[in-house]
Amino acid sequence: MKINTDGVLLGAFVDADQPDSILDIGTGTGVIALMLAQKFENAQIDAVELDEAAAITARSNFEASPFKCKPQLYADSFQQYFDEHPDKKYDLIVSNPPFYINSLSSATRQINLAKHAGQVFFDDLIKAVAQRLKPDGECWLILPLPTAELVLELAGQYGLNLQKTISIHSFTGSEPHRQVIILTPSQTKKANERFVIYQDVKVYSEEYRKRLRDFFIIF
Repeated sequence: MKINTDGVLLGAFVDADQPDSILDIGTGTGVIALMLAQKFENAQIDAVELDEAAAITARSNFEASPFKCKPQLYADSFQQYFDEHPDKKYDLIVSNPPFYINSLSSATRQINLAKHAGQVFFDDLIKAVAQRLKPDGECWLILPLPTAELVLELAGQYGLNLQKTISIHSFTGSEPHRQVIILTPSQTKKANERFVIYQDVKVYSEEYRKRLRDFFIIF
């Protein structure tokens, strides 16, 4: 799968207090994990990816990266990963998960794995996050709005609290098409922000350029 706007925005948005342990669920080719390795140079980063081809690419990208702590790749489902590592807990869990629910499958198996998931998947995901976050840990997800609503319902069932939402708009006057949600086991005040990608057709907004400047050489 190619690098996409959702993934790089999530990596750029994450703002945690120097986490020691980070987990990237569904790392794909490793972009988010590498952005976090750049941000948090002393963190131990684990990255889980089910798709074999993507996992191979991610491992290669991790090994070639210049960062102090290179992410560790685990070619498993997150369910299997947690079964095999029952004692691991994290300060920060991030995911740009598959998010099309009850939709038509794509033409290829690889794209199906990357983009399509059922409600059971998200139930498993949020339950696992609730079990594996440290008491003051955070989980950052980027999702379409209908999927975000489902995830927030599940979060409440598993004892996670909404800390913040970031609504992502293509243009200033357009409706949001994605939402970053931050979940935590601790009670917290809710905050809401909005973020605009384009100031005009094919022209990135200044806030987008500023957010991605440390990661994209074109900015």
